[in-house]
Amino acid sequence: MAKGGDFLESTLIVSYSKKSHDFFADMLHSVSCHNIVTTATGGEARRLLLERDFDLCIINAPLSDESGESLSKYISAKAVCQVILIVKSSYYEEVSNIVEDYGVMTVSKPINRNLFWSVLKLANATQNRVKSMEVENSKLTQKIEDIKIVDRAKCILISYLSMSESDAHKYIEKQAMDMRMTKREIAERILKTYER
Repeated sequence: MAKGGDFLESTLIVSYSKKSHDFFADMLHSVSCHNIVTTATGGEARRLLLERDFDLCIINAPLSDESGESLSKYISAKAVCQVILIVKSSYYEEVSNIVEDYGVMTVSKPINRNLFWSVLKLANATQNRVKSMEVENSKLTQKIEDIKIVDRAKCILISYLSMSESDAHKYIEKQAMDMRMTKREIAERILKTYER
């Protein structure tokens, strides 16, 4: 498989069957995903998800302590990771109709290796998209925070130095350029000086 970036760096496999653990691990190893954690129960999976993050969770239902459906919904609601739920073909339609609103990908048993491969590729593409959106969201949050701090500094300059809004803006820009600093750094200096 051609990789466009990292392929699902960490995976949690939840399955009561050791044979399934080996099957999924083998497929993941073939795309250089070596950070694989396995467990047999939903309870243990929940504990692991509290301790660390995963890019992908594969649930081979049923589990020894639950059906797997509620675990898949729990993970999708709480964690930012892709979830693949494997169910018996007789339950496929019913279960997939319930969990697809949560973004869970459902695969029916017996597992077709090519189909599962396609689902893995889809999970990888989706996870890459989610990660890029998280990065973009983080950048936007930072920009908003920068704007708030610069605006507070402008208010200080208007209030303490009787500058106009336009003059305060130009002052901060000029200081940033002259001192080779960001507008936020200049704004933080202004706030430190006047907000005591």
